[in-house]
Amino acid sequence: MKPLRERKQTVARWGDIEIGPGERRNVHLEVSASYSGLTIQIPVHVRRGPRNGPVVFVTAAVHGDEINGTGAIRQMILDPHLDLKAGSLILVPVVNVLGFERHSRYLLDRRDLNRSFPGSAKGSLASRLARLILDEIIERSDYGIDLHTAAVRRTNYPNVRADLHFPGMRRLAEAFGCEITVNEPGPSGCLRRAACEAGVPTLILEAGEVWKVESMVIEYAVQGIHNVLRRLGMIEGTPILPPYRIVIRDTTWIRSDSAGFLHFHVAPGDVVSRGTPIATVDSLVGTEGECVFSEVQGIVLGMTTLPVTAPGEPICHIGLVPRGRRKLDELALSLSTNSQHQRMRHVLSTSIMVVDPPQV
Repeated sequence: MKPLRERKQTVARWGDIEIGPGERRNVHLEVSASYSGLTIQIPVHVRRGPRNGPVVFVTAAVHGDEINGTGAIRQMILDPHLDLKAGSLILVPVVNVLGFERHSRYLLDRRDLNRSFPGSAKGSLASRLARLILDEIIERSDYGIDLHTAAVRRTNYPNVRADLHFPGMRRLAEAFGCEITVNEPGPSGCLRRAACEAGVPTLILEAGEVWKVESMVIEYAVQGIHNVLRRLGMIEGTPILPPYRIVIRDTTWIRSDSAGFLHFHVAPGDVVSRGTPIATVDSLVGTEGECVFSEVQGIVLGMTTLPVTAPGEPICHIGLVPRGRRKLDELALSLSTNSQHQRMRHVLSTSIMVVDPPQV
């Protein structure tokens, strides 16, 4: 893959810090100041290959409690075998440092940073931070990868979200090597949408839970980032291909119609059909209640991790697969228990209770 445009800035200079070919340096972007006047900074790791090439940024914790991506980026920073042959990497383990300090999704003013792009240098705290990231990270880059997790009390099976209509995005998503791609541009004000509008193809990976650094999610994220770097000729090696690929255009949440204790019959990553039992809702004293069935065919993208539910609450997020579901189902069942898919399914389902459906 080749960059779609010339870079507006280089990565060779950050303030008074110069980074030469083949060098790596830590730099700090000044975000704001505390009430006591102490400077608040974002730590950034910049790595240059010995030859010119594409610039790729990788960000995490735009939502301050979504730190699986932080773990993945730290693993890349600490990896002594990551040998950059060409191009440059901009690694940002935590974007929303103010939310991260408080284990919170939001900034101090309760604004969502991922709804504040492109931002303004004279705006609110969220707006100023968004503008800083756009100017100092995104505008220096040719491609971007933004790492996220599910929201609080939910978990996500790994899926890439990208606007495949944007030039260069389909190639970037295919290079990452995720089984599931959700084709949508993202909400107004989010980082990846603003990056694309700035001419930088950017995708996000949604995987795992908040407040956790899950080993399988880290493995998956790092593998995908390495795949992109290999495809761009920035590191050596052959990209690891997924066992299947599917593009999803529509999703839906399955909701409970009753209240009680949840016993799930599916796990993240499972393929479901119309009539597949999703969960049984029992009373707290054990009286068997409603069994919730899928009304669609698709793949389980995400689930609630709360053990209880009430009428109208979402319990399972399904990516709709109108065609080719049977082939996908057969392929998923054929994967060995040691495959990445099955290991991921097992790890993510440890946060919920998965049991066999009741006998009819």
